[in-house]
Amino acid sequence: MAKRVLALVVPAALALAGCGDTWGERAASGGAIGLASGAAAGALIGGLPIWGGALIGVAAGAAIGAITTPDASVTSSDRK
Repeated sequence: MAKRVLALVVPAALALAGCGDTWGERAASGGAIGLASGAAAGALIGGLPIWGGALIGVAAGAAIGAITTPDASVTSSDRK
C-alpha cells in the first residue's frame, strides 16, 4: 500500500512543484513538495500514517513557500 501511494504522490508533486512568481504560487509549489516528502517520510519511517506525514509536510512546505520571496535579480521575463 505504501509503495503504491508513493508511486502516485511523488511524481504528481514533482510535476506540480515548479517555481512560482507570486506568493500563492510559491505556497502551492511548497505545499506540493511538502506533501510528497511528508508522505514518503510517513511511509518509510513508520509510527505515523502516510496521510499524517503528508499533512505535516504540506503544512510545512506551504508555510516555507509562502514566507520566501523570489530572487529579485531574476524577473519573470528572464526565466525560460
